[in-house]
Amino acid sequence: MRGAVQLDHVSFAHAGQSLRAIDDVTLTIPAGSHVAIVGPTGSGKTTLGYLLARLYDVDAGAIRFDGVDLRDLGFATLSQMLGVVSQEPDLLNASVAENLRFVCPKATGADMIAAAKVAQIHDHIAALPEGYDTLVGEGGFRFSGGEKQRLALARTILRDPPILLLDEATSALDTRTERAMSQALDALAKGRTTITIAHRLSTMAATRSGVMSSLSFTRASDPLSRRAARGRGRARPG
Repeated sequence: MRGAVQLDHVSFAHAGQSLRAIDDVTLTIPAGSHVAIVGPTGSGKTTLGYLLARLYDVDAGAIRFDGVDLRDLGFATLSQMLGVVSQEPDLLNASVAENLRFVCPKATGADMIAAAKVAQIHDHIAALPEGYDTLVGEGGFRFSGGEKQRLALARTILRDPPILLLDEATSALDTRTERAMSQALDALAKGRTTITIAHRLSTMAATRSGVMSSLSFTRASDPLSRRAARGRGRARPG
């Protein structure tokens, strides 16, 4: 799996809505590139993320990973190809170790520690009285928002997907936690196709390094389309 992503004349409208949230979008993201999708609330960028994760199916056109239509991929294969890090990660009411092994049952203790170190969360886990056997709690209530995100990130690292989707992954964090999370995301993004969804390109510039291309969607009342989008730069492996 290389991680090339192609959107081919993609359109989508939410149920009961006549106006398309996504209107005839065509985009090719080479394997290993970093692309930022930037725009205000209502511009369609989160909907595009849902389509990439196949939480929705397109109404028209196609989305392909490595040339294969997402609708032709089984859930297990799609999970292997795409890792999602969101603002509100889903955690099990189980131990830290069980949460990490959920996506990689064969992971050893050393594997989990290595992933947690990349995600900048190992020191915090190791300082807990029960370490990796600590119960996360319902909805992860024993951990702060930033700690939950980094746990979810460690889980994604264990799965090792070639495509990474970051959906507002640092938008609700304080400055110190955002810095730690950004360092972890930079480490994870190396050598992967990375698609980052954010409200402002300035935030991206302040928290991420390397070469990226961007698509900006400036009017929340418009569908995300070729007419509303302005791409800057050229996607390159970064």
